[in-house]
Formats: sequence, structure tokens, C-alpha cells
Amino acid sequence: MNPLLQDAAERSARYLKGLNERPVFPPSEAIRGLEGLNVALPDEGLEPTEVLRLLDKFGSPATVASAGQRFFGFVIGGSLPAALAANWLAGAWDQNAGLYVASPVGARLEEIGEAWLIDLLGLAPGTAVGFVTGATMANFTGLAAARHALLERRGWNVEDQGLYGAPEIKVVVGAEYHASMRKALALIGFGRERVHKVPVDNQGRMITPELPELDEMTIVCAQAGNVNTGSFDDVKTICEKAKAAGAWVHVDAAFGLWARVVPELANLAEGMENADSIATDAHKWLNVPYDSGLVFVRDRQALIEANVSSAAYLLESGKRENYYYAPEMSRRARGVEIWAALLSLGRIGLAEMVRRCCQHAQRFARGLEESGYTVLNDVALNQVLVSFGSPEKTQEVTRRISEDGTTWAGGTSWQGHTAMRISVSSWATTDEDVEKSLKAILRIAQDIN
Repeated sequence: MNPLLQDAAERSARYLKGLNERPVFPPSEAIRGLEGLNVALPDEGLEPTEVLRLLDKFGSPATVASAGQRFFGFVIGGSLPAALAANWLAGAWDQNAGLYVASPVGARLEEIGEAWLIDLLGLAPGTAVGFVTGATMANFTGLAAARHALLERRGWNVEDQGLYGAPEIKVVVGAEYHASMRKALALIGFGRERVHKVPVDNQGRMITPELPELDEMTIVCAQAGNVNTGSFDDVKTICEKAKAAGAWVHVDAAFGLWARVVPELANLAEGMENADSIATDAHKWLNVPYDSGLVFVRDRQALIEANVSSAAYLLESGKRENYYYAPEMSRRARGVEIWAALLSLGRIGLAEMVRRCCQHAQRFARGLEESGYTVLNDVALNQVLVSFGSPEKTQEVTRRISEDGTTWAGGTSWQGHTAMRISVSSWATTDEDVEKSLKAILRIAQDIN
């Protein structure tokens, strides 16, 4: 075996083996140690083995153990063993997955993955799937398809003519729409402020009777999985109202879409099959390595027209051209890890992984409430918001948990409350990890007056 790759494999294996025995957030001395990487750029390069040694020596201790079992910050999954191994192999392949002629395997795996995902998630047959970097780009791509479709109705080719002088499109969002959607709206040219905000209820769900008048030049942006509470907009009713008016429904379902694979949770995501476009992350609940997102668009041609750009040297094959379905042309073969993750889990395994995360969230909520602390949300999915009393105490508990190293959870401000946010998203988290983390949280909270 190539000695350098053998060295990399051994270092990676040691890192993973010790991941759950180290602090979840790196200690200050490890972060200071990163200066060991800040060397003068040499005239003559170092040997690759020395480059790898330095990266491991100074870099590995300063990583956040988000791939481990007790990281509950944001909504970050670990990497399934099969997905990580596939990622290593795909790195060796070094495929440019934009064109079929550059990577037949990249094209075929995304074609297979598309069919599996549509069937698994119960979405409309014929729905197109684009493999992108994450939910931000998935939101952007879904909105690009919507923009194309709506303006085409008015005889306007936005890809050729741009937005100057284009017919106006109305965008409707819930008051608690996610930052990734705000960024996508800015990038697509709709703007963050030129949106109609619908009031939300005490769980962050759009109050559907408050929807404005919709028409065929409207995009309604719903949410499946509020980033704080995990709650779902009533996508079924939103789609019914939108369809009656000819409007386009886009759903930001960065992690909530995966509830559809669990029978007892699928009702939360009811109606998603009627949406025109959906954005989700694979590096969240599918637990594949970063970066990996998915966009689903019912109107395949709208997605293609929004993304295609021809040139004489782009030798098209008549087979799936991945760059038709996403903004990028040259890119890595993301479908490799998604194919590997789905095949290694199967339908039952994927459902069990999502279910287990939700059960862990329920256990966190019970333990916190039994100890006298206030859980602010209805824990219907994998998110837990907890207040430890005053905003100052809640912030201090959150800070000390990071320093303690047993576990990690982030802070947030939501509907006038300061809270700690626990997000359970990793395949690797066990009952024992939850009990150990809960014990550490309660110990720290009880130590603060």
C-alpha cells in the first residue's frame, strides 16, 4: 500500500478510536496549538509525510468532536461508517461529477440515488433531484427553478433576460424562516426584506389562515423542522391553498424531511409530496460527510432550464448530466456517500436511526423537566429548548457545558426566551451517551445559583 495513504488511514483510525474519550469542544491549549500550523511558506516544499504529521499533531486536537456520540449543537450528524469509507474511496477516485463523460460512475450513482430517494420519501414520481452542498444551496436551487417556472408563465426568460424589468414575483415566508432561506432569497435576487412574513404560533409554525392572497406569481416558502423547536408548518394545507391559486410551494426541510421515513412521525411531514420543490441536508439526518445537500423539484424541466449552460467543449452524452440539476459544473461526486449510506442502512435502518434520535430528545426533555427546568418546546422531533431560569443562568450553563467537555449544546434566543438548544442528529449516540450528557448538564446547572 502507498505508505502515505497507509499513514493517513492509521492516523484517521486513531482519531476516530479516541473521539469519544476526549472533550467534545477542544480545550483552549489545543486551540492555541493551531499556531503550530502557521509556519512560513517554504521555498521548497516539505515531504508529504511531514505535512500530514503536522496536520494531525496540531489539527486533530483542535477539532470539535461533532463526529462523535455526544455532540448536540446545531443539527449536525456524524458520518456513518459506510459513508465515511465511501468518501475516502471517492477521494481517491477524484471524479469531476458534473459531466457524464468525466464520471460515468458519478452520474449513475446520482441517478440511482434519485430513484431511491423519491421512493423512500414518498415523493411524486418523476421528481428531479439535484445533489448540492447543503440546504442553503438546495434552497437557492429550488428557488431558481421556481423563478424560472413563474416568469416563463409571463413569457420572460430570466436566465437570458435577467431580473431587470421582469414581472414581479411575490415571496411568502413564515416569521421564523431560517437564515439559510434568507441567504438563498438574497442570492437569488428576491431580497430578504421584500417578503411577506406570515405570523407564527408558539411553536414557530406558520398560522395558515394568515396567508396573504396567493396567485400564479407567488412562491410560498414553508418550513419542515423549525431550527429551534423542530415544528412543522402545515404543508398539506399550504399546498392546497397554493395549488388552488397556481402558486409555487417551496419547503425548507433541512432535517424535517427525514421524518417521512418513520411511520409514527410521517404525519408531521404530511403534504410534502404536493410541494413543488424541497430542500434538505444529507449531512444532517442521513449522516454522510460534509458537504451534502439535496433539492427535489417536481418540474424537472424547470430545474434543468434554471441550471443548464452549454458550451462546445461540454461533451454531452444523452445520459444524466449532473450539472443540469445543480448550480455547480465542476464538483465532487456527492452521490457516492449518499448511495453508500442508503444501501448500508436500508429502509428499516434509516427509519430506526431517525426514530432513535427522536427518542433521545424525549429522554433529554424528561430528565430536564423532572429536575425542575423548563422545556420551552413541544418535543415532537429531535430538538429540545431548555431554560435554566434567568437568561444569565441559562447562558452560563451553556458556557460551562462547553468548558466541561462531556457534551456540547448551543445557545439560542427564541420568542423572547434565552435557551440552550439540544439537537440530536447522530447515528452514533447511545442511551448511555444521553444519560452521561444529561448528568453533566444537570450537575453544572445545579452548581450555578
